[in-house]
Amino acid sequence: MTNKADRVMSLDVFRGLTVAGMILVNNPGDWGHVYAPLLHAKWHGCTPTDLVFPFFLFIVGVSISFSMWGVKDKPEKHGAVLKKVIIRSLKLIGIGLFLSGFPYFNLETLRLPGVLQRIGIVFFFAGFIFLKTSWKAQLQGLVVILLTYWAVMTLIPVPGVGTPNLDDPNMTIAGWFDNFLLEGHMWSQSKTWDPEGLLSTLPAIGTGLIGVLTGTWIRTEKDEKEKVAWMFVAGVILVVLGSWWDYFFPINKSLWTSSYVLYAGGMGVIGLAFSYWLIDVKKIGRKVTFPFLVFGINPMFAFVLSGLLVKILIAIKIGDTSLRSLEYDILYKSWLDGTAASFAHAVGFVLLMYLPTWWLYKKNIILKV
Repeated sequence: MTNKADRVMSLDVFRGLTVAGMILVNNPGDWGHVYAPLLHAKWHGCTPTDLVFPFFLFIVGVSISFSMWGVKDKPEKHGAVLKKVIIRSLKLIGIGLFLSGFPYFNLETLRLPGVLQRIGIVFFFAGFIFLKTSWKAQLQGLVVILLTYWAVMTLIPVPGVGTPNLDDPNMTIAGWFDNFLLEGHMWSQSKTWDPEGLLSTLPAIGTGLIGVLTGTWIRTEKDEKEKVAWMFVAGVILVVLGSWWDYFFPINKSLWTSSYVLYAGGMGVIGLAFSYWLIDVKKIGRKVTFPFLVFGINPMFAFVLSGLLVKILIAIKIGDTSLRSLEYDILYKSWLDGTAASFAHAVGFVLLMYLPTWWLYKKNIILKV
């Protein structure tokens, strides 16, 4: 659905930076030794790592505006486009479930929610909303989603608990909802709630809509300087609103709170504005950002390959240890200590994923889901 000539290089770079960030934070050598910015907030709050996933959903929204722009005003083509949207969404969800189960596929404990599953759901709803509504309706929809989620999370009593307590993961309506419908199929580290759960996917659609609106703005015929200036203004406003709402509805990635949607979405708008100004308007920084462009052209390949490789390395046993632990001990712990070794492993893993992704780029191969 996207013509190569229509590609915005800054969007590919921003997407690639986000994917590289995903791989980096997911693959330390030792989870007990990680630099604080590369860890998620324990509950409330937002670290740089907490911005990675919403950035990707934001980029999904921007990409929807770009890829579907030419058919938005052609209702006769909507059916064919929506069919592609449904198929791609199901593929993303299917790949996510495959990654969750690989390599043992124990269906009794298979985690049903996940990163790719949420991306698939957000892609479907954001794509449908973009095609069928105006930008004003999309903005109104975003407001309704965020206010509705706030009301549900703060005003509806939690069955068996009573008044919701957002400070306790087990005393929220989102956690109860996940546990009621997905018991035994959630994130193994929590068991009673899931950071990519069902109810919290509703505001995640809002993150996608912020991207849709941003993409629509970039596609207008406005002067480039005006586009960038208003993107910065909009981004700052969103960050300020999110920070203000944090006092009443805490910024929280696991709950994907409405304040988090605004705060992370605003940071995404600012990040893309900066990238767009430097790369597409001023035409500078292209050589420096080339590695991220490579990741951005084939983001799903890099992300899925990284997930599969880690699980394979863990599954292969050599004596009493896994190949994953052995390579970390030999390549990094043998000459670095603690957090430095763990960080070096994460960087090394990103570089390892870069090699096959770079090969695809050189061969002009773009693998689409």
